Amino acid sequence: MFGIVSAMALPVQRTFDDLSTPLHEVAFCVLDLETTGGSPATCEITEVGAVKYVAGELVGTFDTLVNPGAAIPPTITVLTGITQAMVIDAPRIEEVLPSLLEFIGTAVIVGHNVRFDMSFLNAAAVRLGYGKIPNPTSDTLGLARRLVREETRGLNLQTLAAHFRSPVTPNHRALADARATAHVFWGLLERAGTIGVSDLDELLRLPTARGAPHYDKIELTERLPRKPGVYMFRDRDQNIIYVGKAKNLRTRVRSYFYGDSRRSVGQMLRDLSDIDFRVCATELEAEVTEILLIYHHVPRLNRRSRPPKSPQFVKLTAERFPRLSIVRTLRDDGCLYLGPFRSRRIANTVVAAIWDAIPIRRCMTTGGKRSPACSFAQLGVAMCPCDGSVPEANYQDVVSRLRHGIEEDPAELLDPLVARLREYARTARFEEAADLRDRHRALSLALENRRSWGVLRRAGLLWAEDSNGDSVLVESGRLVGAWGPDDQPPLTTTATVEAAPHLVPETVGQAEEARLVWKWLDRPDVRIVESTHPLATSRHPVARLTSLAG
Repeated sequence: MFGIVSAMALPVQRTFDDLSTPLHEVAFCVLDLETTGGSPATCEITEVGAVKYVAGELVGTFDTLVNPGAAIPPTITVLTGITQAMVIDAPRIEEVLPSLLEFIGTAVIVGHNVRFDMSFLNAAAVRLGYGKIPNPTSDTLGLARRLVREETRGLNLQTLAAHFRSPVTPNHRALADARATAHVFWGLLERAGTIGVSDLDELLRLPTARGAPHYDKIELTERLPRKPGVYMFRDRDQNIIYVGKAKNLRTRVRSYFYGDSRRSVGQMLRDLSDIDFRVCATELEAEVTEILLIYHHVPRLNRRSRPPKSPQFVKLTAERFPRLSIVRTLRDDGCLYLGPFRSRRIANTVVAAIWDAIPIRRCMTTGGKRSPACSFAQLGVAMCPCDGSVPEANYQDVVSRLRHGIEEDPAELLDPLVARLREYARTARFEEAADLRDRHRALSLALENRRSWGVLRRAGLLWAEDSNGDSVLVESGRLVGAWGPDDQPPLTTTATVEAAPHLVPETVGQAEEARLVWKWLDRPDVRIVESTHPLATSRHPVARLTSLAG
């Protein structure tokens, strides 16, 4: 027979958008091909055999010879027993492939040295206009290398089938080899379960972990749940050395053990002695908790997100002729501030952007009528009072423009930068344009963060919910509660957050928390359920730099 045999009706398949599907729920299609040679570029398929399992139960078989449209080499006939006469009336791959793809569906494709079989299937699928087959694949050869290499004399299918006492002996015929491969696969899954592999994502990553140093420490992940949260790596002295967040705690932490070659990961696993975790109701809570823990413990391996030694602020001084100054302390002195910034370099970039937009004083001396004008005044780039020639009323107009740009309409500061950028682009001054672009981005981000902090601060206590049913409770810019769609919301808040006295956050940690909260609230699928005060933003948006065209 050359047709397709289906043992029983196929159930509805689930998709694998979430590869953390428990293995007992996964559909597997164990596949084997016989071909006229070893290269899909010059050789063809002569036989297809497959068996399909859903939830561990056999649900169908697929078995057919295929006419390769070319002579079968004698060596292949000797190996497989498939002769030219056997395939002369068999269907061509053009007829077989649509039915085979339908049979496979969304199942994970399993094979022994599965890359060989997939190379032939993908070559045929691409040639016939289907494109490459997107299904995940699992290779019994790779799994055997990881799990039983020390127990067997070899890793070929015949040896593994004998090792796992397969009732079907492989004989280089597609269906028999597929059935033997399936038996080997179930034996390997049982072995994988003894080292904690219980889900599809872990199974697919397992072969790459065979050479990973410190793999034995993966047992520390056994109690991690598949929920969003924050994980903390501790060393032998119980010091927290790394903090991270995850949508799925178990999957994320175990991924470090699957052959990650980064030097920092190797150092982290070498020092790892214990793993703590906190389950969070929502991803936003996990993100905020990560920041708070990093700022509290300052783990030595969180290099990118470690808190700065001291924040930097840009301050408009309270002098007769105010100027911009970079300071480390936020004071309740009525002055206008921008920040906080992680470094003095970023603060300097913001100051330079404002200097490019507004002729605010740059020199540090008040001078007098007999004092010489500073170089900035001589070049005409700043209205400096150093030589006594600047009327105070005229200078206050500049200060008013600066305040208006920061507190009301950002276009007052950003539009002059865009105009200069267009001029640089028109005259091919690309290096200067790149520097000015960076200053524009730094200033626009600072203005946007200041604005969002002010909105959250004025809103008081608010409750918001997204389309997934995740809810958050925010008070004065701080996250004080979060719950999922299946959780009960708190009847009252126990938060003790006081309204922030300043129009900018006091620390970089507060600023980053507020930025995450604002980013979540600004999503189109989020609605405000209730708030003690209106959540009102300015009618003048902070324009983003997109294109210089026009």
